[in-house]
Amino acid sequence: MSTEVSAGRTGNPAIDPMQRRRARRMLVLLFVVCAAPAVAAYLMYFVFKPQGGTSAYGKLIEPQRPLPALVVRDDETGATLPLSSLKGKWLMISADTAACDENCVSKLFYMRQIRVLQGNERTRVETLWLVTDDAPVADKLDAAYEDTRRLRADPVALASWLPTQDGTGLRDHIYLVDPLGNLMMAFPKNADPGKIKSDLSRLLKWSGTG
Repeated sequence: MSTEVSAGRTGNPAIDPMQRRRARRMLVLLFVVCAAPAVAAYLMYFVFKPQGGTSAYGKLIEPQRPLPALVVRDDETGATLPLSSLKGKWLMISADTAACDENCVSKLFYMRQIRVLQGNERTRVETLWLVTDDAPVADKLDAAYEDTRRLRADPVALASWLPTQDGTGLRDHIYLVDPLGNLMMAFPKNADPGKIKSDLSRLLKWSGTG
């Protein structure tokens, strides 16, 4: 009787502890369902190691580094946007100057070919060239890599986000960002494109995101 009176006065019926536990379980289940594709990719690739225990070629970035709020400028449209707005796809990134020497051209070529070789899965991948100065890009490069999105970015800010390895610089690596917006891998200087393709193919296979 006292419980009914109390509930009537406050206008809020007493909450059943069983209902509270069910609600908590539902929230946990929703979280697991949303995170499952990315978690599965990491587990299958780095823990269970498919394809006979083959390890990753690229260096896994730990701890995770999310896309920064760095503002970049799109060379094609002139529009500015935060780099963090690009999450949703697998991003292959090269950071280099507009002059783009032989090593730079090799990275752009490899990224384009690796994406193409993913077949029907290539729409889940975007290639980015983060240009670290304001110099003009040669017309022949513009034409050859029109499918690579070109963004102007502050080199100092990029250096604080993109890691390097011993004896290398920012311009030596190809980087991979997952669809959740986390920097996932850095590939070595003078990387083997076939091994990069294998890494990306396995990640696309085991992940439903992007």
